[in-house]
Amino acid sequence: MFVLLMLFLWKYIDDLIGKGFEWYTILELMMYACANNVQMALPLSVLLSSIMTYGSLGENYELVAIKSAGISLTRAMYPMFIAVTVLSISAFLFSDYMLPIANLKYYSLLWSAREQKSANFLPENVFSNSFPGYTIRVGKKDPDGQTLHNLIIYSKGVNDINTARIDAKKGLMYRTPNNQYLILKLEDGVRYEEQPGDGPRGALNPRQQFVRYRFKSTQQRLDLSGFAFKRADENLFTKAYQMMNLKQLRKDMDSTQHRLDSSQLDNFKTITTAYIKFFTVPHKSLAVKKPVPAKLNILAGQQRSAQSSAISNALSEARNMVDVIKNRNTMNKETSGNLHQAQVEYQKKFTLSAACLALFLIGAPLGAIIRKGGLGLPVVVSVIFFLIYYIISTIGEKYVKAGDASPIVGMWIAIFILTPIGMFLSYKAANDSVIFDIEAYKRFFARIFKRKKVIGH
Repeated sequence: MFVLLMLFLWKYIDDLIGKGFEWYTILELMMYACANNVQMALPLSVLLSSIMTYGSLGENYELVAIKSAGISLTRAMYPMFIAVTVLSISAFLFSDYMLPIANLKYYSLLWSAREQKSANFLPENVFSNSFPGYTIRVGKKDPDGQTLHNLIIYSKGVNDINTARIDAKKGLMYRTPNNQYLILKLEDGVRYEEQPGDGPRGALNPRQQFVRYRFKSTQQRLDLSGFAFKRADENLFTKAYQMMNLKQLRKDMDSTQHRLDSSQLDNFKTITTAYIKFFTVPHKSLAVKKPVPAKLNILAGQQRSAQSSAISNALSEARNMVDVIKNRNTMNKETSGNLHQAQVEYQKKFTLSAACLALFLIGAPLGAIIRKGGLGLPVVVSVIFFLIYYIISTIGEKYVKAGDASPIVGMWIAIFILTPIGMFLSYKAANDSVIFDIEAYKRFFARIFKRKKVIGH
């Protein structure tokens, strides 16, 4: 979890630093990030802990003592298997009841944090429009971050027209105790301002008079209400599939499948009928015994203008039908994509528990075989197997979202592949296999090379 949290901070460090967040807001976001990372951290922790536990037992010859007492390795694994089963059931309940709420809090808070304005109000050598009605440029900042040099402040009037400018050689920036205003205490500067005149023409011309005066010290108060942290409405994120439990996902999948089925029932004729013009023709005459064959060129004999009009109308109707079919196809693809994404989230509720059991079946016998505890070889082996599980799961999830695989196959293929491997390792561990013993391989190859030398002589 610590590694995943560092990855989270490294990814979103630019969105969190320099925006004036309180420490408890960052802590809350990290807590929700922990809950969001459980689906990745829990299977890896089960794999690593099982390898370390049974590797330590093998390294200290405790497994030998257990087997000498007549207890098989499978029987010795029962208590851990029961504990992991309880953990898997808890993981399912967590993913169904707590994880949707945690995801809702996490993504809404993260979105609010990323949309928050930077607390670096006045960067150097940049005209900043962070404060409504002002454009401010700071030439240089001292290391304390409060002393400013070579300030230029434009004040905007009606219709966002710059009507006043302040040039100051030095300034001091600080907040009021209630954090409502930013105070700029300016020193040794000049203020230039354009004002309307006194007469009737002045009311029409806001730039009739020009005023300039110098000052030794003055203050400029800027409103900080636009920089206050505002949380987004959580109801805007409730429609995302990560924020739904099993009941909500089933309901959404049923409604989405119903829309998709009703859309597919519409055949080509039903879609295009409204865009085809029909003309009435006389009924077949009973007096005519020999029907006249139809002409292949229905435009023959008509005037050039009539032919051009008929062709133009036909092309227009064809384009309309193509547009209708394309729009319907786009809607069906979008609906199918939503259905596949909901199916992925539905299966994830179960695969988390199954992954814990499958990786335990790999970790426990693997630890008994390699007989190494601690954070050395077990970490390397667990990371390798977890990467295999994660890569296969990601590929399967991608195929399900693209509609190229069923949800059962795509989301459970990693479990289907790793479970037989775990059973094979359990069989090897129960029979004291030396599958990971380097010395056994050395002796095997030494015998082969020795035979080749004997044959050569």
